[in-house]
Amino acid sequence: MPAVPRFPSLVAVLSALVLGACGGTDGESADPAASADPAATPAATATGPNGIDMGFAAEMGPHHKEAVAMARLADDRARHPEIKRLAADIIRSQQREIRVLDRAFNRLSEQGLQSEALGIPVEMMGMGHDLNALKRSRSFDRAFIDAMVPHHQGAIRMARAELAKGGDEDLKSMAQDIIDSQSREIEQMNEWRTEWYGKPSPAGGVPPEVEDLSEKGHTDEPGAPEHGH
Repeated sequence: MPAVPRFPSLVAVLSALVLGACGGTDGESADPAASADPAATPAATATGPNGIDMGFAAEMGPHHKEAVAMARLADDRARHPEIKRLAADIIRSQQREIRVLDRAFNRLSEQGLQSEALGIPVEMMGMGHDLNALKRSRSFDRAFIDAMVPHHQGAIRMARAELAKGGDEDLKSMAQDIIDSQSREIEQMNEWRTEWYGKPSPAGGVPPEVEDLSEKGHTDEPGAPEHGH
């Protein structure tokens, strides 16, 4: 019986080698999971929500509510239409953001996260204004600017902390919106104050991006946001 030629097996071996080499160059790996770039996968790059997000949602809500309360006074007391329009914008935008913050806080709470302080001294958050004193002010428009500028400065600091240390993309997007809009409003209020009263707000302008907050006093203590607005 004649011997069976060995050429077919040799051809099969060579074909396998050629196919293996081609598999490394055409971008189609035999094992996609093994050849995938780990850095390109969302799981490898996303940090996810954290306690800073919880702290931001818990603290920015009450901060916004104080701004809304201040802005409501302008409807009756403001003399300049520019202040009335600004106050209306603040009420509209910040009430919308309060609802988003409350939903975010509840969502993150359900994930078992605990609030972490943003690391901003209380006196640099721009809160605690005497609304009765503001309402009774003889020069309401000037007093309103002098109260709202530091309040906006505090919101910008809080938003920067969220951008730097938070992980929730929705809240970080809101934080950037707060920085952009309230920076513009600070600049506008200082222009008005200079035009109407000769000087900008004594609180200054948009806070610098780099500030030393280490020796400014007690830092914020996050808690649950107030509901029922």
